[in-house]
Amino acid sequence: MPSEIRLAFAHPSERSVATAAPGPLDRISLRDHTVEVEIGAFQAERGTTQRICFNVVVEVAPLPKDLDDDVDRILSYDKVTEAIAHELAAERLNLLETLAERVAERILLEHQAVRAFVRIEKLDRGPGALGVEVVRSKDQISHLVNEEERPHPRLMYLSNDAIDSENLTGWIDQMQCRKRPLILCVGTHPLAVPTTGHKWTQRRIDLLAIEQNAWRLAAKDDRCVVVSTRTELDWAMKNGQICVWAPSKIVLDAVEGPSAPPSNSVALAAWFAATFEAGEMIVLGGNLPDNPGVPLRGVSVEQAQL
Repeated sequence: MPSEIRLAFAHPSERSVATAAPGPLDRISLRDHTVEVEIGAFQAERGTTQRICFNVVVEVAPLPKDLDDDVDRILSYDKVTEAIAHELAAERLNLLETLAERVAERILLEHQAVRAFVRIEKLDRGPGALGVEVVRSKDQISHLVNEEERPHPRLMYLSNDAIDSENLTGWIDQMQCRKRPLILCVGTHPLAVPTTGHKWTQRRIDLLAIEQNAWRLAAKDDRCVVVSTRTELDWAMKNGQICVWAPSKIVLDAVEGPSAPPSNSVALAAWFAATFEAGEMIVLGGNLPDNPGVPLRGVSVEQAQL
């Protein structure tokens, strides 16, 4: 077998050696780390878990001469498994490619890490192991945002009466004048929403009805932009954009989703506030839930009347 083909299927440690740049680099590796998760783009992969296997190699800067056998001065194996656990817990993903890239980038945030090889394989989707491998280096992750620098937004829930009020623009003006980025949340639109009598299909329909209402709000004020992904929200918050949350993707992709159904839209907004660590939540024209289903630690919650 030609060496190029053999290396394509070799363990990432061999690929690391074969593609190493001049100069000494040490390597640490994690082999055959298997976990059960819900992942996949097909509907059959939702609501069930499958085994995925991680093989990771991290090239690290040479150890200092005065290491003194001090574990706190090295890149620990725990950092690799913690990176995997963190990304699996962040949200449900469709693609192994996305997961591999995020794990590699999180590892490369470590000071000593220079290059990361991440191979992930699905073990239960076919007769063999189906997988991907990515290689990322430190100079490719300059775009990443330090989580400690993420803003804590202001969240305002607007009832349908608030959306239709002649005072809507003034309320948005008042909220925009404050220092935190502003995210608006709404409930289902005022028209009749179809009922199915089936929990999961009804959940989808109610989420779509909220998204229709988000677009209705956006049509009333050109400053309001409908967003549906974490990436869009992160960018919008950093750039002072007023967001209207379209919830389907974030809710459906959440590892620990909201306990309340989407029809309880204020509780859904409270879950969103807790998930994104909002600094404050104002409910305009709606009723605060007795039990939002999540601990609202550090979130100032206020109810305002129309």
